[in-house]
Amino acid sequence: MTTGQSNHPLETLGPFHPPKVDRQAIKPSVARRITIKVSDPLDHEAPAILHEPRSYNAAGPTGSAVVLVSGAGGGVSGPAGIYPSLADKIALLLSVPCVRLDYREPAQTEYCVADMRASFDYLADRFGATRFVVVGWSFGGSPCFTVAAQEPTRVCGVATVASQTANTQGVRALAPRPLLLLHGEDDHVLAPSCSKTLFNQYGAGGDREMRLFPGDDHGLTRHAPEVERKIFVFAARCLGLSELVNHEVLLQVGQDLVGGREGRVKEMEMGRDLDGGERLF
Repeated sequence: MTTGQSNHPLETLGPFHPPKVDRQAIKPSVARRITIKVSDPLDHEAPAILHEPRSYNAAGPTGSAVVLVSGAGGGVSGPAGIYPSLADKIALLLSVPCVRLDYREPAQTEYCVADMRASFDYLADRFGATRFVVVGWSFGGSPCFTVAAQEPTRVCGVATVASQTANTQGVRALAPRPLLLLHGEDDHVLAPSCSKTLFNQYGAGGDREMRLFPGDDHGLTRHAPEVERKIFVFAARCLGLSELVNHEVLLQVGQDLVGGREGRVKEMEMGRDLDGGERLF
């Protein structure tokens, strides 16, 4: 049953930036809450947080953008609370706009895909973006792979953290576009065999990588800085911006702007990523 209202009211979405950003060398991006009009039978708006480069030239960074989505309950902080930090770094170090997208109807792949496609249109209208990297956690793998199959020209890479396998048939249509699969070996919510299955379903004819993290949970909270760094480098490569990722940039990307596991769980709670039954264990 739909209510005509988004899952999370726009004014409740946050945080904008990771907690340690003011004490580190990297400056925060320009971030603000937005709503994205979605034209489907629900006919209401998806809430999101947009991170904008401080200076943007639509003719510059190959008309690129990144869209980050979360799990079955929606939310905007992502696994281990990495999305605020990752979005800041993508916007500032690559000059690429980034949207942390919430869902109108969480865990409903059809509607979540419509949300993602509408975010592409929003970024195309505002920034001239034509090429997108999508990143999803847990349930978020489902809309990411589905939209990638539906948008073979616009989606140029997919990265997932602890993805489910339900409704992920789109992975079979992804190659030769790049795929990055990250999963904790001690994930008791979705076993690492899920990512292994997706790795095999992608096929052998493209660009695929899978990394399993020993001793880590469903949100990869114990390896979060490394996970964030891998996704950043992956996004840059997919968007043709690897030349921007020099030694100095890698040092900034490697900065932990959140802190220990307790702080990361707090970030997820603030971002509403643990709503809707989503959990780390």
